[in-house]
Amino acid sequence: MDSTIPVMIREMQTEDAARWDQFVKDCPEATFFHRAGWKSVIEKAFGHRTWFLLAECGGEIQGILPLAEVKSLLFGHSLSSLPFCVYGGAVAKNNRVREKLELKAGELAEQLKVDYLEYRNINGIHSDWPQKDLYVTFRKEIDPDVEKNMLAIPRKQRAMVRKGIKYGLASEVDQTIDRFFYAYSNSVHRLGTPVFSKHYFSLLKETFTEDCELLTIVKDGKTISSVMSFYFRDEVLPYYGGGTEEARQYAANDFMYWELLRKSCESGYKTFDFGRSKRDSGSFSFKKNWGFEAQPLHYEYQLVNSSEVPNHNPANPKYQFFIKAWRKLPLPVANLIGPYIVKSLG
Repeated sequence: MDSTIPVMIREMQTEDAARWDQFVKDCPEATFFHRAGWKSVIEKAFGHRTWFLLAECGGEIQGILPLAEVKSLLFGHSLSSLPFCVYGGAVAKNNRVREKLELKAGELAEQLKVDYLEYRNINGIHSDWPQKDLYVTFRKEIDPDVEKNMLAIPRKQRAMVRKGIKYGLASEVDQTIDRFFYAYSNSVHRLGTPVFSKHYFSLLKETFTEDCELLTIVKDGKTISSVMSFYFRDEVLPYYGGGTEEARQYAANDFMYWELLRKSCESGYKTFDFGRSKRDSGSFSFKKNWGFEAQPLHYEYQLVNSSEVPNHNPANPKYQFFIKAWRKLPLPVANLIGPYIVKSLG
């Protein structure tokens, strides 16, 4: 790119969405969570204001930075790329463009008087910024041979998969979110976590259509577990999942992720992205037991009106009382109240 040609930064408009997504598809650093559809999902599901910044040079997109503002009396005021997503940050064809995008984001953070600006980067960029060493991601190549993928699962975990097969579990692809939401909401309630709204999941399915799949595990026609996965380039990302109380008895979650891996292999996908987990959590141990290696995520913070990095970790002692109380709520009540709380977490 000619360095004499000025780089123009502006907000994405509706008519830019197709070009934005084409840039995301072609940019090696970009992820599913950089797609234009997240703008409408975040606005419609949570009511948060967004700024999807694009950098143009000579009429061509050279970089993008999706941002959303979250204002909460409980959890503070932030500008983030991108809340409710695992990955984010600016992606660009060169450092000059990325720096201009980040400069604009910093100016916006000052104007909004947020507590902090957050980038959810896969790779570290700002080594001198405060960081949160809490999250890791798990990614692994999918072998083109189905049986080799089965044998690559460590022995104890492989036995759990075979247990699910022995119980006669079956997988079905859903076009609606009803069975998924039933399994997912039951699961997070037992964990003491506020649930996302059913509307949010409907928006995800509606916005990303064929790139968003619902795989439900059943036994004798009864829903046991379910997972919502995203597809991007040659990757599959199981993003939201859960099971009923019977899931553990039938090893349904183990069977579910194997079924997703098997189907993805047969469809030619090359990478299984098991997603983000907090260090030393149950999901962290589960993914390690599948033979995946933890890869640190670089969540970087530019502090604006705050003096410290936010700590919204459920392991934070101040949240333990609320988690225990939440588990005691009747499920219909938790599903009604939960979305009002979780929209502020990001």
